[in-house]
Amino acid sequence: MSILPPATEFRPFPLQGLMRGLEHLWARGLQPPADLSWERIVARAVRETGLEDLGDTRFFDQQREVLLPALVHEARLNTLGKVIAHGSLLKIVKERLWAEDLFRRHPEIDSEELAPPIVIVGPMRSGTTRLQRLMAADPAFSAFRLYESACPVPWPRSFTQVEDPRIARTRLALRFINWVNPANAEVHPTGPLEFDEELGLLEHSLTGALIEAQRRVPSFARHCETVDQRPAYARMKRLMKLRQWFTGDRRPLILKTPQYMQDLDVLLAEFPAARFVFTHRDPVTVVASSASLAWNQMVVQSDAVDPHWVGREWLWKTAHRIERTLAVRPSIPPEQAIDVDFGEVNRNWEGAIHRIYHHFGLELTPAARRAMRAYVKRAAAEHPFASHRYRLEDFGLDRGEVQARFATYRADFGLEPALEAA
Repeated sequence: MSILPPATEFRPFPLQGLMRGLEHLWARGLQPPADLSWERIVARAVRETGLEDLGDTRFFDQQREVLLPALVHEARLNTLGKVIAHGSLLKIVKERLWAEDLFRRHPEIDSEELAPPIVIVGPMRSGTTRLQRLMAADPAFSAFRLYESACPVPWPRSFTQVEDPRIARTRLALRFINWVNPANAEVHPTGPLEFDEELGLLEHSLTGALIEAQRRVPSFARHCETVDQRPAYARMKRLMKLRQWFTGDRRPLILKTPQYMQDLDVLLAEFPAARFVFTHRDPVTVVASSASLAWNQMVVQSDAVDPHWVGREWLWKTAHRIERTLAVRPSIPPEQAIDVDFGEVNRNWEGAIHRIYHHFGLELTPAARRAMRAYVKRAAAEHPFASHRYRLEDFGLDRGEVQARFATYRADFGLEPALEAA
């Protein structure tokens, strides 16, 4: 029996009314449509910021020329999906305008020196979030909060208000998405001040899994897998320097996003002294859970999401990312890399953390241990009933096929079959 809830569960009556109201306003010309006209988006951003310089847009334009047609012709966006896509693009353009203005007025930003980060690299749903939040709890380290990733450029009001306005914006957006589809809060519990992955920094260059996991855009996904992503990571590094300049926080960052698996060579070129924690989990579980995460995000923005297509896409993405990582892994010195199993962290997270710190020669202080234990206790209290359920069969996949696809990988890392994707 399928455990996928019907798509109608994600369309509460007030939301249907809101979408019909927006469509009515657009039809009568009473409100600008949330379309994907690039000229109108840029014109509005320029008007609202009073700025015109978007910086070097060669790579950005290359990405846009593939993304926009995919959003129009492949994503099958509903009204809400169009509003979200339009709003995301408008936000990115405005933030690029603000960023270029800051870089021009404060050339010292580019002189900021970043400490070598610790990068957690692993497939979606392999425990990367938990490990990042555990390590970022250590006062010796830092990490991007969700609001800093969602809006990686300080707004003009960020410099004058007591509470950064990006926090309220992120809180409101998160509440809305979780209201539309409450399952999102179970799949990936988070909040504006939680440590979270840096996908928003890559989205600034119109690339990365944040775009792919929310919408059906296969032509764009294949493009990102084959095009040189160095400009996107150079931009990400510059945004990291901007954060450091704005906050004054110069501690080493704990980074993580599954996107790094397919771009590991580019990431390594930008941060050659980085230390890497590679996470592993039974691919059967990873594929099922990844497909479930993507499906839960896509049904918010489209009324025509095919779970079987989602399953095939994330089977491919998982295999592609693992293959790319294994191809680059030998170029990383052994002292800069360590492997951690999902089950190990679940059974004994303190032991796993101790092993990571010992490998990298880091001091695991009493303060760090207390902070990590406090995080674990808080997470258990705030999400006591989180029960993300998923099955391969709901996405048209066969357990035997998936096991065979990853047989060598599973054997190389001693990954035992798990029961949660049964």
